[in-house]
Amino acid sequence: MKKIILLAILGLGILSCTTQKSTKTMELPSEWKHTTNIYEVNVRQYTPEGTFRAFEKHLPRLKEMGVKTLWFMPITPIAQKGKKGTLGSQYAAADYTAINPEFGTMEDFKHVVNEAHRLGFKVIIDWVANHTGWDHKWTKTNPDFYLKDPKTNDFQIASGMDDIIELDYKNPAMRKAMIDAMKFWVREANIDGFRCDLASWVEVDFWQEARPQVDAVKPLFWLGEFDELENPDYGKVFDASYIWSWMHKTREFNEKNLPLSDLKTLLQRYSDIGDGSMRAWFTSNHDENTWNGTEYEKYGVFAKPLAVFSITWNGVPLIYNGQELPLKTKRLEFFEKDPIPWGAQQPELQNFYKTLLNLKSSNPALRGGDPAVTTYWLKTSADDKVFAYVRKNGKDEVLTVLNMSKNPVQFTINDDNLKGTFKDLFTGAKRDFGQDKAFSLPVSGFAVFEK
Repeated sequence: MKKIILLAILGLGILSCTTQKSTKTMELPSEWKHTTNIYEVNVRQYTPEGTFRAFEKHLPRLKEMGVKTLWFMPITPIAQKGKKGTLGSQYAAADYTAINPEFGTMEDFKHVVNEAHRLGFKVIIDWVANHTGWDHKWTKTNPDFYLKDPKTNDFQIASGMDDIIELDYKNPAMRKAMIDAMKFWVREANIDGFRCDLASWVEVDFWQEARPQVDAVKPLFWLGEFDELENPDYGKVFDASYIWSWMHKTREFNEKNLPLSDLKTLLQRYSDIGDGSMRAWFTSNHDENTWNGTEYEKYGVFAKPLAVFSITWNGVPLIYNGQELPLKTKRLEFFEKDPIPWGAQQPELQNFYKTLLNLKSSNPALRGGDPAVTTYWLKTSADDKVFAYVRKNGKDEVLTVLNMSKNPVQFTINDDNLKGTFKDLFTGAKRDFGQDKAFSLPVSGFAVFEK
């Protein structure tokens, strides 16, 4: 287990803070997961066309930006009965082994996966195991695959979402069919993993049964939508999980002016989980952007510092498409066509993300879920206003400093764990922290250095 050492005056103490078909050397997810990042692709809204082929044209830009893993939101056909809006929810599947014609054909999807692999990306797809739409083909062929509502004697509506119905995981035949459907995409399209929607709404023993069987086709990367603080058993199955508690607490930190110690205490709890699994750190995703607001609406002046945090802390960074623009006030529609307004110019934050993502993938000190890496909180003269931490792996070190106040801040770092000469990641300037320990950060300010 990696040890995260807190030296802040808050005194938090010690934190326990597939193979791709190619002629090249094959790399297992057990290795690349430590250096990867995840970029969520909403095909419907990515381009005016909303197709795989149109999205494929963006692959060179995303490669240049440093993106490593592409997560496609659900690619299966959408159920029409009871659908929401004009186009319906991508999370209301009508068939687990077919392609949504809105996006193109099976050949189009295979083409984008093959091209992504050629350029060095990994590809994972959204998997919605808890429920289907009302007219999924199983409702006709295998109605016993579903839970029934005793009041209506009809299919059980999923909690809070009347366009979807719940599957019965006590049915062994349904479990087998679900696992076979997952294997289909590995065999048919050579994907590299799954992002499992509402993973904790499905019994953990299903995932325990499914993963080894699907991984037998090809070792995969598994990202689960659950918080390991709330569902620790699921963390033993998945490679990475969500950080719902952190997401909510950081919003409260901004809106209610909570003390910074609340965030550090929560980070201690996440770090105590250890390195057997990873956390996926993010400031936005498809649900948050549409229903709860953009990262700028939720986090205000902390949007960029929290983005830096998500890439330099222990785990795997997750970015929602369009954050590189950025989408400051733009919430993408969920059930209607609403293209991302890319424009003709390079996205404003393209180089911001490129710089950080390349550091994440190249510097051993930022390997996620690796017990060889140690993270030290650094003591400063303003511990109630800044995050200052250095991550170390042998001779490699990365220092991150974030202004976590709503005012400019001046401070010094007074800590024996910060020694030697570092290079400023964004300016290239060298700095000897044995001589110069003073910082001055504006509102929303941050600094990242590597040794």
